[in-house]
Amino acid sequence: MAAKATPPARDRDPVLSIGGAASEVRGVALVLHGGRADSYDAVRPTHLSPLRMRPFAARLASGGGGQGLAVWTLRNRVRGWNGEDRSALQDARWALGRISVEHPDVPVYLLGHSMGGLTALSAAGHPQVRAVAALAPWLAPSSPVEPVRGRSLLIMHGDTDRWTSPTASLAFARRAKPVAADVRYVRMLGAGHFMFRTVPVWHGMSTSFLLGRFAEDTGAVIERRVLERSAPLFRAGDPLDITA
Repeated sequence: MAAKATPPARDRDPVLSIGGAASEVRGVALVLHGGRADSYDAVRPTHLSPLRMRPFAARLASGGGGQGLAVWTLRNRVRGWNGEDRSALQDARWALGRISVEHPDVPVYLLGHSMGGLTALSAAGHPQVRAVAALAPWLAPSSPVEPVRGRSLLIMHGDTDRWTSPTASLAFARRAKPVAADVRYVRMLGAGHFMFRTVPVWHGMSTSFLLGRFAEDTGAVIERRVLERSAPLFRAGDPLDITA
């Protein structure tokens, strides 16, 4: 008897890992990993892109899980964005659909790196999304800002990044400012794409920003030491000219 053929990766469901709040969910953070421009290869748990997001998910769960924040970490079906297929965006929308079914009335917060940053910004138009943290996002001059209308937005980008463009990220932030609820852009001095330098700042500032929004939306009590990590975002004279 012939073995049953394994379906291509793009025909399977993405994979979700859920942590944080175990009961009485008051909000959901969705964590999105990076990838490649073009690839239909399956994403494996051992790939660096999903592994890179584990510390962010852990910080969100540690800071907000006790107050009702569930943390959903998405592993995409395939590694690429794949042009008009926008594979990663399809997967994020699938995850948001699952969130809507399980937690229809709670606010949602998106965090993504690289292609995951593009995915987060593109998926932000979902009605439950309240805020987005996009780290070194893969953006172009044509990247639309309409999905972030009414959302709080943080973009962090290393000024020595050679994989994605900090110039494009800043231009996106400027274009988004008239439509978003608020926009903050952080230039990470001497940092490249993979966040090797100033790792605690990448982790701490982005998750603190989202936890602060969660606290504002729900009345959740987040520890002061956690919220202090994003305090520089709100002390800056120009929210689009913050350095770290």
